[in-house]
Amino acid sequence: MPRWGMVIDLDKCTACQSCTVACRVENNVPIAGQRDSDEGRAIFWNEVIPVIEGEGRHIKGRFIPRPCMHCENPPCVQVCPVGATFKDPEGIVRQDYERCIGCRYCTVACPYGARYFNWRAPEFAETHASYRNPDAPARPRPVGVVEKCTFCVQRSERARRRAAAEGRALRDGDVVPACVQTCPRRARFFGDLDDERSQVYRLARSPRAFRFLEELGTRPQVIYLMEG
Repeated sequence: MPRWGMVIDLDKCTACQSCTVACRVENNVPIAGQRDSDEGRAIFWNEVIPVIEGEGRHIKGRFIPRPCMHCENPPCVQVCPVGATFKDPEGIVRQDYERCIGCRYCTVACPYGARYFNWRAPEFAETHASYRNPDAPARPRPVGVVEKCTFCVQRSERARRRAAAEGRALRDGDVVPACVQTCPRRARFFGDLDDERSQVYRLARSPRAFRFLEELGTRPQVIYLMEG
């Protein structure tokens, strides 16, 4: 059983936002208009956030790509009163849209701000209907549920079916989330954190590796590589 994780090299990331666009298209993430954006109701399953470090003349700004951290000890799972958010055997923190009652306890508990409440029904122009991804997990209600990054779980399920049809186990590189596939600088890597042969296993043990806000004890499965 794999334990999916992601490594992001901050030395390569240019904050181009390609990952944000790819995630939105792959997962049919609702687009907030001017009104919702003004009210702080924009939705990003995967975004690049600014981080300010230091003080005075030593202040420094950097940009950190931030998907869901898929924590090994996820606070969101602990606070959900109806079990709508849960961690599956492969390490992915999933969202059961059928069970979600929109209480947003999980959005408060998440220290990474990786969860978004769907305030309004998504509006897709009729001419853009063909761009919607039919493989993305459907939200049964267009409004009133919490949405988040799933490491493009539909892609891992598709890769698993393909491997089974070929009579083999999943190989490193079989599962590629949209954000990893589209990164022009190849700053993102995805794979099994328990597979000693995988690229993410080796990178996660690099001297440059760190986890975002790891002092909180959430044990994220998204690992960053410090800038050189």
